[in-house]
Amino acid sequence: MNKLVFKVEDNGVGVKISNYLKYEKSMSTRLIRKLSRRGNILVNDMPIKMDYVLKLDDRIEVILEAEENQDILPEDIPVDVVYEDTDLLIVNKPPFMVVHPTKGHPNGTLSNAVMNYFKNTNQSSIVRLVNRLDRDTSGLVIIAKSQFAHQQMANKMDRDEVEKYYIAVVEGCIEGRGTIDLPIGRPSMDSIKREVLESGQRAVTHYEVLKSSEDMSLVLIRLETGKTHQIRVHFSHIGHPLVGDTLYGKESSLINRQALHAYKLRFKSIRQENIIEVVADIPNDIKSLINNIEK
Repeated sequence: MNKLVFKVEDNGVGVKISNYLKYEKSMSTRLIRKLSRRGNILVNDMPIKMDYVLKLDDRIEVILEAEENQDILPEDIPVDVVYEDTDLLIVNKPPFMVVHPTKGHPNGTLSNAVMNYFKNTNQSSIVRLVNRLDRDTSGLVIIAKSQFAHQQMANKMDRDEVEKYYIAVVEGCIEGRGTIDLPIGRPSMDSIKREVLESGQRAVTHYEVLKSSEDMSLVLIRLETGKTHQIRVHFSHIGHPLVGDTLYGKESSLINRQALHAYKLRFKSIRQENIIEVVADIPNDIKSLINNIEK
């Protein structure tokens, strides 16, 4: 059973349990109410009301697991699991796969595959995406197994406590390392493309060149912010679009997508606060580009 267990210490004595869970344990009011209605919040093995005042050594049990439904059909699609614990599933998404069903892509998505994985492993979770990748971008996607886990990871994202690293191959020769700190926005509401615009939102991309040739450069990127198409827009703006990026650059005979891979994540776990670091294998089409640079 997926649950949280706390023992009340001095800082919780005399505090209403609703306030304790909200301010000490960073749970949202909405989630607290939902779990309370279901009788999923216990003190000393007894369901209690949210105005209960805590005493020293009270044992709080918050049951997160509950039957949930989602309109996503399980499909027998392989899932490359790179990390899993009670709260999170992290998978390596292949290129050319949509993350979530849409009108244009109602099935065959990563979410369909993950629902099937949960079904086969007897987990009652639904798909709660913590991050998303473009269809043609490969790499790490985080799925939260509960509303609590999703909220905790969203908070970490907002506070820039999740280090996100990407591997990209860009056109032209660049060297060294640097930071691109340029705002990104939409030129119009119906535009798919983003641009560097003074009126846009702040976007910060740190990079280090790992290898380069006259034609291409292999770049390790860390995102400080997470705006739509941020890496693609920034590198196109400085004259080095991603190889194969037909939206912000041009087609390539060497790869049939933008050469971008969500490579590594590093963050503290939700419960024990130990460091989680996961890496996704670089796909073959980007490895082929790297071989070309080395030649």
